[in-house]
Amino acid sequence: MPSPSRIPDVSPSPEDVVRARLTLARKWAYLLQSCVAIPMGRDALEADLAGRLDALCEVLHADPFTADPAERTGAELAGLGHLGRSGLRCTTDVLGKGLLALPEFGRVERYAERVALVIGALGSGFTAANTESVLTQQESMQRSLLKAVRDANWNLKESEARFNEVVTSSASGVLIVDLEGRLIRANAAVSDILGHAPEDLTGTALLDLTVPGFTETLRDAMAALVSGTAERIRQSQQMRRKDGEIARLSLTASLLRGADNEPSHFVVVVEDGTELALLQGELRRQSLHDVLTGLPNRQFFTTQLEIALRRADPEHGVTIFHLDLDAFGMVSNSLGSRVAERLLQHVTRRLQVLMEPEKAMIARFGGDEFGLLVENTPTTPSIGSIMKRINDDLLEPTYVDGHGLAVSVTAGVVHRPDSAAEPVDLLRAADTALRRAKVRRRGQWEVFHPGQDADERRHHAVAVTMPGAWETGEITVRYRPIVRLSDGEVTGVEAGLHWDRPDAEALGHDRCAELAEATGLILPLGEWLLRVASGQSAWWRQRRQFGHSLVVRLTAHQSSDADLVERVVRVLGETGLKMHELAVSMPAEVLPESDAADNLGVLAGLGVHVGIDDFGLGPLDPATVLELPVKSVRVARSLVERRSPYITALMPLVRKAGVTVAVDGISSAEQARWWRGAGADFATGDYFGVACTPGQFLERVEPR
Repeated sequence: MPSPSRIPDVSPSPEDVVRARLTLARKWAYLLQSCVAIPMGRDALEADLAGRLDALCEVLHADPFTADPAERTGAELAGLGHLGRSGLRCTTDVLGKGLLALPEFGRVERYAERVALVIGALGSGFTAANTESVLTQQESMQRSLLKAVRDANWNLKESEARFNEVVTSSASGVLIVDLEGRLIRANAAVSDILGHAPEDLTGTALLDLTVPGFTETLRDAMAALVSGTAERIRQSQQMRRKDGEIARLSLTASLLRGADNEPSHFVVVVEDGTELALLQGELRRQSLHDVLTGLPNRQFFTTQLEIALRRADPEHGVTIFHLDLDAFGMVSNSLGSRVAERLLQHVTRRLQVLMEPEKAMIARFGGDEFGLLVENTPTTPSIGSIMKRINDDLLEPTYVDGHGLAVSVTAGVVHRPDSAAEPVDLLRAADTALRRAKVRRRGQWEVFHPGQDADERRHHAVAVTMPGAWETGEITVRYRPIVRLSDGEVTGVEAGLHWDRPDAEALGHDRCAELAEATGLILPLGEWLLRVASGQSAWWRQRRQFGHSLVVRLTAHQSSDADLVERVVRVLGETGLKMHELAVSMPAEVLPESDAADNLGVLAGLGVHVGIDDFGLGPLDPATVLELPVKSVRVARSLVERRSPYITALMPLVRKAGVTVAVDGISSAEQARWWRGAGADFATGDYFGVACTPGQFLERVEPR
């Protein structure tokens, strides 16, 4: 029997991670020095940026994730020198492309959104620190101006020389305005900001330069300065340039008083914020959009969903689709990430074209998952029509790097939810419906139903409390007899889980195993069951109380566990039970998987009696019995209850191969007689004895 196949480890080595980071830091340093002046040597700058890059990478890896540290990194970056807009754009370009190319962030579905948020936070911290620096410079300059203009009352020539010295080389626009609001003097920087020559502005009313809607704000602020209710005012302003365009400004104004402490002039400093506002807008856009496809991300989708719910037509409402590309992982694993990314871009374009006639928004949630929000109208197609249109289009092959690729889409749908519903709850509901749809065939869709959700929540509530119940001893192992139908003799014992819940109905093995399988608890809990039952069986054998086989049923997860054989060998070694004294059974549905089939073959080779559960539900079950070293099969309970003629027809074939047949769920003598006549060998069920404690089991099989 071949050993289980293994997926090669593709995680980057620490050396690869360090090398890739240093390469990115070196590129970052080179491009920064190419576009801005930084008072540092190349080596020093590379070392500095390498440290900042390491900090950003740690932020991206952190769980729980928060982008706040990246904002502090952006503020520190602003202190390197006069980076300005060019330096920040260079930084966002390098990191936006370079971070996702690092081998440690190869899982795009996990890190793409984080990278966007980190870059947004970096830019936010940089712009805040840069703005603060500008304001500090302005305040310093204003103090110098105030002193210079105050001295001008005593010596005009000295005042003018001081004014020229302070403001001529300033990059900020400096305006001297009289108490009537007319410009007396302006420096050269005003020409760059407003397009007017300084001499052309002399005598112009400052309020005439402002855009309507901003005039009253500035007039009230200047009145507050004169009245003494404010010492300095800061505000965002908009002024009209000479070419008619709007200049978005940061304006700071102070009042200059004369020697007699009476108001004399206003000193107004303006900083052009147009490019900064555009850059901030671009950074905000990047933080709310997917880097690869340009689509809105989950955060933006959630915000728009809240808006759409409020404005939706009460009669038609909205519909939310959570779309998942089928078998996308196969494309990525076999053809590489480049082909997979181009396929995602193709799907994005097709979805945009298909939904163009509707009032709809498409978003990428991450990985191969998309969101679709449709604001319904009387002409909006049905859910089925939309899904058919999408799948029919995407199933038409598209060629990516010479590969003809086609995909289908599975979807979870929330149709016409209550307008007061929380967007987060609706997205969770769509995800729940998607998971249900994926249980069926690919390319399917399912609408969310609140009743089903309530049942699933109750199921989850019980499942998540199971570890605590196990810890406190509420979960125990119980035993039931396996009976030979020909003479009614007990020939084995089956061990199973039992949860005795204090405030609710007790749960048997099948329900316990289902809950543990859903949360991943089944591996440690299943090993514990095997250890307890093996120890009990060995104890009975030592005391000559019960010497028949111990039977343990495995779940699908246990059957495919790479450590299953090691667990069995370890437990039997600890308890003293022999290999041939143990029988395990696996679900028939999982045996086509190589891991489960390999585990079965190895256990059989060690001498363990191996069997198949739920036999008869799959078309390949008979072939599985003939191909694998199976000793017994247990007919699926649903077929036992129906007394399926299909199973009775298979029995001769199975028994001819030397495999015994067991049936479960026998509840009456009449059922037992029928299956004995049909050719079954062994049976379990309430008719022969319910699952009970070790002491009760012995009393039933060996009554005193």
